[in-house]
Amino acid sequence: MSAVTSPTTSVVIRCLNEEAHIGRLLTGLMRQRTRPGQVVVVDSGSTDGTLDIARRFPVEVVHIAPEEFSFGRALNRGLAVATGEVGLLLSAHVYPVRTTWLDEMVAPFARPDIALSYGRQQGNEVTRYSEHRILDRWFPRESDPDQRHPFCNNANAAVRLDVWKRQPYDEDLTGLEDMAWAKAALDQGYRVAYVAEAAIVHAHDESWASVVNRYRREAIAHKRIYDEAKMSAPEAASLFLASVGSDLTHAVRDRSLSRVSDIVSFRAAQFLGTYQGFAQSGPVHAALKRRFYYPGVSRQVAVADRREDDLIDYGDTSGPAESSA
Repeated sequence: MSAVTSPTTSVVIRCLNEEAHIGRLLTGLMRQRTRPGQVVVVDSGSTDGTLDIARRFPVEVVHIAPEEFSFGRALNRGLAVATGEVGLLLSAHVYPVRTTWLDEMVAPFARPDIALSYGRQQGNEVTRYSEHRILDRWFPRESDPDQRHPFCNNANAAVRLDVWKRQPYDEDLTGLEDMAWAKAALDQGYRVAYVAEAAIVHAHDESWASVVNRYRREAIAHKRIYDEAKMSAPEAASLFLASVGSDLTHAVRDRSLSRVSDIVSFRAAQFLGTYQGFAQSGPVHAALKRRFYYPGVSRQVAVADRREDDLIDYGDTSGPAESSA
């Protein structure tokens, strides 16, 4: 049976040099039981085959110059051409696990007070042990249909377009534009929904320096959103030791002691970057912004495990495919 198309939904995908991943993501969207009415790819200067792959699918491409890029600005550019009532936001290096992803993500918007929904994120066999633990903590298996705090993540989220038009994303933040947006929406009386059933695989296969960079720019943004936020060097060291100890305890239980060096390396990058970000003072220089946003090219990752009948078959990601639902 062919998929149904929803004219009320627009997907916005941010990308830069994602030829290893974007074909899988777009294949997953085309194999949804309910397809999006529109797919917008916001490209910030790809030099690999990203756009060649994307154009094999029914997408619209919006360009943003590298010197103009920020996460918030890229989202605003994509949402500005969105025709739907709900804008689904995805990073180019994620892909939906099930054919029901879009339906699950959009379902909370039946309530008029929901401004944003976001779904579960999980890693795969190339994901670092410590990051698996972070994802499990940030994105639990139990949904929260009436979340009262602003945590969310635009790698797998959806926003009500009417609310976004009145409240665009902050284009000056170096990260956490999603949390800032959700905080503003909550302050206006809206609600956030966490949908564990709307799961994606988030393909993080970063270098040590890229992990430092990611946590650094997010800490800079965190400090701007919450003026009172801070982290001293002793606190960063204490959190590093506590996190490593917790990870190693779980690794022993999981019989994953081969990951010890990876655990120490990842946690060192996480808390070094976080400390550096909180220690940053004054405006963020343009050269530093470029380093934040252009850390390097992603690498190929394997397909998620198949556990249920509605899991998507990613055997062929070369072009559009009909849903098998």
